[in-house]
Amino acid sequence: MAMGTWITVATALAGLNALLLVALGAVWLRNYRTFGTNLILGLLAFAGVMLLENLVAIYYFFSMGMLYASDPVAQQAVVVLRALQFLALLFLTYVTMQ
Repeated sequence: MAMGTWITVATALAGLNALLLVALGAVWLRNYRTFGTNLILGLLAFAGVMLLENLVAIYYFFSMGMLYASDPVAQQAVVVLRALQFLALLFLTYVTMQ
């Protein structure tokens, strides 16, 4: 079954989110090895959980596309939520890389 346009956009955004989380996780892992603080360990856990969530979302977008197929409003809502997550991760990645 072919994915609709909105679900394709949501999948792409989830993929971008995963890439940002991998970059953040790499920086935070390096910092944890250097400093070993609980705050950085918490950031690593955050990145890991969010990465898992985005990878599961991508899996379900491909395997369960019919879940959203009947309602374009639900598809658009998923895209909006993925876009908001992308913006939040983009800001976090920008300040982390500074």
